[in-house]
Amino acid sequence: MMDKMIFGRYVPVESPMHRMDPRAKLLMVFIFVFIIFLANNIPTYVLAAAFTFIILRLSNIPARFLIGGLKPVFYLILFTFLLHIFFTKEGNLLFKWSFIEVYEDGLRQGIFISLRFALLILITSILTLTTTPISITDGLETLFNPLKKWKLPIHELALMMSISLRFIPTLMEETDKIMKAQAARGTEFSSGPIKNRIKAIVPLLIPLFVSSFKRAEELATAMESRGYRGGEGRTKYRLLEWEGTDTVLIAAIGVMTVLLFILRA
Repeated sequence: MMDKMIFGRYVPVESPMHRMDPRAKLLMVFIFVFIIFLANNIPTYVLAAAFTFIILRLSNIPARFLIGGLKPVFYLILFTFLLHIFFTKEGNLLFKWSFIEVYEDGLRQGIFISLRFALLILITSILTLTTTPISITDGLETLFNPLKKWKLPIHELALMMSISLRFIPTLMEETDKIMKAQAARGTEFSSGPIKNRIKAIVPLLIPLFVSSFKRAEELATAMESRGYRGGEGRTKYRLLEWEGTDTVLIAAIGVMTVLLFILRA
């Protein structure tokens, strides 16, 4: 399970994306999440896919690792694809068998929405694969720093988001251990009636929640013992430095935004 999980993991390899400022990568992800919805035809999706491919190449993350990371969400992408195919009744009729009808617009929307979903997962995963949780916290806190004028606890919110990302792989590893322990005791998670499968999940969730609360308590105790009292008056050991490559990245996402506006139908 851990080998298939990419979101929330950090892969320490040497790459241009790893060396970039976390603020630039966060801005890139935020902008991409919004502008991907501008894509509505083949040229715009080709442009978005090309940009994603370039980012993936710059990260030096193995392609097999990324493809394997999509497996847990493959069924969700497939469900989205089939949902549009069978329930969108617009355009020319392409295929009909019994009560099943596939229309041109349904096929096109199914492909486009599934591709959009996959691109979003890949781009957001690149952020955590190439950036440490501490760097993400520093980047978020710096970007949201103007909101302190409205008395918002920016440091605490950034820390909470960073800890959440950091503990995703930990919880997945804990789930994998519990599932193996339950399977060794004769529990079946992937076979038998649906009712029995649902019952088998209960012995999995209870120890997972107990373990999560225990980890949260240990983390809080460790932070208090080290004198953590929030972000007020804190200094930083590592200072963020904006370089030319970061400007190029933001300029590239800006150019893609303009091109999407021009190419969209």
